[in-house]
Amino acid sequence: MEMGSRTEVDEDGDNNKGRMWDLDQQFDRSIEEEAGRLKNMYTEKQTSPLLLLRLAFQSLGVVYGDLGTSPLYVFYNTFPEEIVDPEDVVGALSLIIYSLTLIPLLKYVFVVCKANDNGQGGTFALYSLLCRHANVKIIPNQHRTNEELTAYSCSTLIHEKSFAAKTKRWLEEDTYRKNALLILVLFGTCNVIGDGIFTPAISVLSASGGLKVAHPRMSNGVILVVAVVILVGLFSMQHYGTDKVSWLFAPIVLLWFITTGGIGACNIWKYGCSVLKAFSPVYIFRYFKRRRKDGWTSLGGILLSITGTEALFADLAHFSVSAVQLAFTVVVFPCLLLAYSGQAAYLFNKGEHVIDPFYRSIPDCIYWPVFVIATLAAIVASQAAISATYSIVKQALAHGCFPRVKVVHTSKNFLGQIYVPDINWILMVLCIFVTAGFKNQSQIANAYGTAVVLVMLVTTVLMTLIMILVWRSHWIIVILFTGLSLVVECTYFSAVLFKMDQGGWVPLVIAAGSSLSADHVCVALRNSEAI
Repeated sequence: MEMGSRTEVDEDGDNNKGRMWDLDQQFDRSIEEEAGRLKNMYTEKQTSPLLLLRLAFQSLGVVYGDLGTSPLYVFYNTFPEEIVDPEDVVGALSLIIYSLTLIPLLKYVFVVCKANDNGQGGTFALYSLLCRHANVKIIPNQHRTNEELTAYSCSTLIHEKSFAAKTKRWLEEDTYRKNALLILVLFGTCNVIGDGIFTPAISVLSASGGLKVAHPRMSNGVILVVAVVILVGLFSMQHYGTDKVSWLFAPIVLLWFITTGGIGACNIWKYGCSVLKAFSPVYIFRYFKRRRKDGWTSLGGILLSITGTEALFADLAHFSVSAVQLAFTVVVFPCLLLAYSGQAAYLFNKGEHVIDPFYRSIPDCIYWPVFVIATLAAIVASQAAISATYSIVKQALAHGCFPRVKVVHTSKNFLGQIYVPDINWILMVLCIFVTAGFKNQSQIANAYGTAVVLVMLVTTVLMTLIMILVWRSHWIIVILFTGLSLVVECTYFSAVLFKMDQGGWVPLVIAAGSSLSADHVCVALRNSEAI
């Protein structure tokens, strides 16, 4: 009996010894080996074909809902009064085509997404990447001894006279420049949070407007109540997590893209393919030559065709770069081109139907099924901005630039899939206030466009620094990227300035208020560190 007991104890001891020995071996790993292992946790998921397809499918429901529902309101906000010349529709379509190509496709999907911070996206991810390659951080969020492990302490910039080395020293030597960089990041972050307010408001309100097209006598108050009820339901679902929500939303968005692309193709076949000449950029110059100032201010409506682009980058933590790229190039981009071209073909022949052209271009036999899909897609569109806001807030917390809030991880497999209860309910209240306060999509669109273009400008500045300091790209490539981005985005910004008194001031107030709150936290942290 004793021998049996001793044998059993010895066997348990051997097993425990084996487990402890394995654990001890893990602790004995070098920092470089452990860092490589953690980094590979992300890259392995990225290279798995089945996981890539799964994430690409899920990304449709979380990342691309906002960008995909823009056809609901772009042409109406581009031509809020009437279409004088059918050729104006061709010019507007040409602007939409090249805006989608230059900003979401070339800039974000193939360039900016590569500047992720170990899978994290957004303005703070870009800032974090810069902080690891240059000593520009002013908020203490790590122990002093850990700073020896950061990349900027290594002599990676060998040529001290290179432009990268000079830029690095220029940033590091002046505290005011460091502060200015952080303020710029905070401003961009707060505008992304503003997107989380305006996206649900305009998307749901525009989709609900389909009721008025079918029932012209219906009052705007009824439409407003329907929109508010949908918004409350949307924000109430957020605690289930991105993983569960995306599996519910992804089929809806995929069906939405197929539906809008199919309707667009049918309208091109029905009303003629003459609008396809818009693929020539010549019609952009003719558009501005013909409309002059009106053409310039109409860019505020064209800008709405690329809303949701920044959320595309901010939501990167929920998925992977390859998944986002695959979904955009295979599904999103082709379907959007068909959808806008189809609406343009319809308006080219029926310019008097410029109000809610999407719903008016739908065949009567499928009107209500498409209305249901559009409403569901608008709900999903809001998810992109909401998820992006969660990711941005988490990154701001990591840098000590946001008041402490509870962050709930909703997935066992993906660290970036989170839910922030306090932010969720604040967004819901502000979103309802904006929807009920403006009551129409035109002023919400003006506010939305202002927030979007400001975030894009901030991203361009940060990307320029990353290309110089982190990637050390050739100066010609840096000039081409920065120059082209600034020309397009500054052009759009000059257009939204004309509508600053028509709702464009709202995101500035929200961004300023959020920035002051974040700055208060930053100052408190610096003071505590000094003590």
